[in-house]
Amino acid sequence: MHDSTALRDVAGGCTLAVRVHPGARLDAIGGFHDGALKISITAPPADGRANEALIALVAEWLGLPRARVSLIAGAASRTKTLRITGRSAAEIQAALIEFC
Repeated sequence: MHDSTALRDVAGGCTLAVRVHPGARLDAIGGFHDGALKISITAPPADGRANEALIALVAEWLGLPRARVSLIAGAASRTKTLRITGRSAAEIQAALIEFC
């Protein structure tokens, strides 16, 4: 279920590589594929709305405060990197198992 290239431990937390499909019909996690977690979000890819929705959705799915999830790379790309503070890659993987 876990792609070892998608989740990486870093000081103080971990990073998560995601591949986003904005403007989808439903918010959904599609599982790991090609080194990233596939996520569909209903928000359109305009004015940073998709990025904000992505952060909010990931925080909600993981049961974390929104401030603990941040976008560190890929703001204008479908492939993005999120930083999640206070949780290890193993903890994030365990939390995502029910969605993948």
